[in-house]
Formats: sequence, C-alpha cells, structure tokens
Amino acid sequence: MTPDPNLDDEPQRFGEGEPFSLGVEEELFLVDFRSGRQLNAGASVLEDLGALDRGQVEAEVHACQVELITDVCSTVAEAIAVLGRLHEAVLATGVGLIGSGTHPTAQEGDANFTDKERYKLIHDLLGDAIATPVSALHIHVGMPDAQTAIRAFNGLRRHLPLLEAVAANSPFRHGRDTGLASAREITLRAWPRSDAPRAMEDFEDFCRSTSRLTEVAEVPDYTFHWWKLRPHPRLGTVEIRALDAQASLEQTAALVAAVHSLARHEASAAAREGPPAEILDEASFRAARAGVDATLPDAADGRLRPARDLLAETIELARPHARDLGCEAELDALGVLAEQGGGAGLQRACVRDGVMAPLLEKLIQRAGDEAT
Repeated sequence: MTPDPNLDDEPQRFGEGEPFSLGVEEELFLVDFRSGRQLNAGASVLEDLGALDRGQVEAEVHACQVELITDVCSTVAEAIAVLGRLHEAVLATGVGLIGSGTHPTAQEGDANFTDKERYKLIHDLLGDAIATPVSALHIHVGMPDAQTAIRAFNGLRRHLPLLEAVAANSPFRHGRDTGLASAREITLRAWPRSDAPRAMEDFEDFCRSTSRLTEVAEVPDYTFHWWKLRPHPRLGTVEIRALDAQASLEQTAALVAAVHSLARHEASAAAREGPPAEILDEASFRAARAGVDATLPDAADGRLRPARDLLAETIELARPHARDLGCEAELDALGVLAEQGGGAGLQRACVRDGVMAPLLEKLIQRAGDEAT
C-alpha cells in the first residue's frame, strides 16, 4: 500500500453547491424484526433493495450494518424525509433496523466483516479494535469556500462534547450495562485517528497536517482519518462524525438541526481559540460517561457546568440560524430529548433486572411502523 498524502491531488468542492446545504449518513444495525437479534444480512439486503428515488444504501465494515446516505438537501426536513424513505426501503427487504451506538445484546465475534477491499484494509489495520460494531450519525454541512470551512471546523470543536452528551445512545454492550452513556465512543477510542483534531490556522495548515498524518499512518488518504470532526474537501463540507446513531428519526432530526444551525453560526462568527486538544478529549470522555447528566467545561471560561444548562444556552445561540434554515422546531426537540435523559436514559428505562427483551422491542423498526 503506497499512500498518496498530497491533498493538492484531491478534488476540492467547496463552493460548488449552495452554501450550508446538508447531507446526513446513518449507520444502522440489521436485526431480526421479531427478536432484535443482530443479522449479518448486509449483502442480501443490498441485493434485495428496490429502486431508490433519492439517496443510497451502502455496505458498512460489518455485515450486520448498512449506511443510509441522503443526497444533498436544503433543509433538515428534506433530509429526514429522504432518510425515512430509505428506512422503508431497507425494511421492505424483510429485516428490522435498530438505531443505537452499539447493539445492546450482540456478543463480540457475532459480526462478520463485509467482503470489500476498503473494509479488508481497515480490518488489517485495526485488528480486534473493530471486533465490536458501532453505529454513528454523520452530518455534513456544505461550505462556500475552504477558509470558511476551517472557521466553521474550528468553531464547531467547542460544541462537540455537548453534542456528544445529548446524542449518547449506547449504554448497553454485549448484553450488559456498561455504566456509560455512550459505549460507542469508548469502543471507538481504540481506533487511531478517532479523536478531535487540533484547531487549524487556515486551510493550508489543514492540508499540510493532514498530508503528513496520512503519510505517517501509511493509509491511502484522509478518509482513513476517523476524526470526530473534519473538513471534507472531496465533498465540500464540514463533517461531524462524533454522534451515536439515534433510535428515531425525530431524535436524528433534532441533532441534525443543531449541527446545521451551529455550523452556520460558527462559519460567520469571529475566529476564536477553541479548547486545547487535551481538554476537548477529556470533555468528550465526560460526555460519553454521563450523557446529559455530565458536567462539561464551558468554552468561555473552562468552568464545569451541567450539560443541560449549556444546552439551553447553545439552543438560544443557534436559534436565529435555525429560524433562517427552517429547523427551529427540530432544534427545540433537542431540549425535549435531554429532559427525557437522552437516548441512554430512554434505553435504561426499558431494562429492569437485566432483562433486555423490552429494550429490543422498543428499538426495533419494522416495516409498517411509523417512520419516527
């Protein structure tokens, strides 16, 4: 394998589309629609899919997952509608779906790897670090130019731990309560290049840093940098990758609205120094451990404050942009999710005395169910 680390050779599509367009990717578990048992059915699902009018369904590293990918959308509502149709298309093949950062009951070794060159390479690179599948929600926001992308990227770093706390939706792994709100985040920490990178001085700094890391890691290109947040020149976006997959499209919509609005805010805000990498990493761990019950460092002064208080302030910060983008109602739903305990709290409320069947029943999406 000979990496080509030079980002100058990459297509850079910033500004090719409408600024602040939106794309969403959901990684979901394939399960038996009666029991919730994890199924290594990715290949058969893709083979049985009917024609899709919008978006696409792709294989994932593990055969028990698929990735649902919207096309370029203008609004949160449009993106969620596309995802809803993709859900319906997958469910029509006869499987169920579960939206959770980890499958609650599947055991290590249950998941097969997808027979694809890229995924074989990832398996070779990471070994047992990817034995347990994890499912994330990825959100892309289109950027008008490269320098705006860097400004939005730098600004969004400060919001990452709070977004991770509200999105935490994987308290169970291998059939037991992990004591964490996001076992996905802790599992993913075994992967290299899966943290939040430092702030970048400008796009040239990003290109130099990324090219050097690609070379040292001996990977083909920057898409093997599994950072929580990254500029994505190939797509012309800034991408947040740090969030657990959600149990419902309503919850997904709330998080997409927050990221969409905050990205627009940070793209137009004055450049500011975000948290240093070590503080950001610690804050992400605190978010993964306690979810919406975490205390997190305030980006303004570093004081530890309740995540719910920070969320209320962040929603108000994002509100003018959400109003302009047409997603104010979805943004307000983020506060409702937090008051419910986030996905982790909702999952734990289903389990009594270690009995997991009610949780699986709650999480399973079946053909004919309401999309949300």
